[in-house]
Amino acid sequence: MAERDFIRALMAPLAGSAAARGLADDAAVWTPPLGRQLVLTHDTMAAGVHFLASDPPGDVGWKLVAVNASDLAAMGARPAGALLSVALGTGQDADWQAGFARGLGQALDAFGLALWGGDTVSGVAAPVLGMTVVGHVEAGRALGRGGAQPGDRLWVSGTIGDAGLGLAMAQGLAPMQPWLLKRLRRPMPRLALGAALVGVASACMDVSDGLLIDAERLAAASSVGLAIDLDAVPLSEAARAAGLSAIEAVVSGDDYELLFTAPADAVVSAGACCIGSVVRGAGLALNADGHAVPLPARRGWEHAL
Repeated sequence: MAERDFIRALMAPLAGSAAARGLADDAAVWTPPLGRQLVLTHDTMAAGVHFLASDPPGDVGWKLVAVNASDLAAMGARPAGALLSVALGTGQDADWQAGFARGLGQALDAFGLALWGGDTVSGVAAPVLGMTVVGHVEAGRALGRGGAQPGDRLWVSGTIGDAGLGLAMAQGLAPMQPWLLKRLRRPMPRLALGAALVGVASACMDVSDGLLIDAERLAAASSVGLAIDLDAVPLSEAARAAGLSAIEAVVSGDDYELLFTAPADAVVSAGACCIGSVVRGAGLALNADGHAVPLPARRGWEHAL
């Protein structure tokens, strides 16, 4: 499919916002709501690194939007628009492109985003997809990683480790359970929870690379320590049935849940579980059944650059 046909047939129908200007100009033009600050994020997904070549293209499109929207959730921001970068290889034929566009459109609708524009190229060895997402939050109220205080409690939303099991299933290494596979391929960013945490959470981030490695990042940004109770880490019934342990769950990636701290007397929205506390010092301390647990050498996923 020629680039102009790809844009006309598959992308233009997704660009209904006036800011996109019908994808007819060189850039989008958008006026943010009065009194709001912009929140901007960008994520890249590469075949063989962030998704498998065998993954359905609709799921790839969905996940590209979802991982970016999760960053907005972590900042307490409201989604607005997205700019898309698509680099496709020879294996992404017209059917793949159409499936990708369907999944992309479904996620944009689900998370309240408008496609504003972007760029397309072809001829690469494997697909590389990028997206910049723009959101907004009340001025001075964006959540961040740096505000946790000793005495705060540590919380996480949803359940942890499901996507890691889904990846094992996608790789043929574990018996198939569709719900767990969906947790990997079609994550649901916690946008409503993130918005509800504005003015409540002292620090917040999303769990993308693994709960432990992301908890280390939050602790470092706040110059505090985190004491984590492995017995309190929420596991789904499907994960328990599959025999996943808490220590395996907390080093799994792709959960796209929210990890946050809040004062001990804060009222936290439903859908989150207290898994520990903020302490003086640095780094992480794990315990289970009342006993200290050594930190695993591998905390989660980290790119080697």
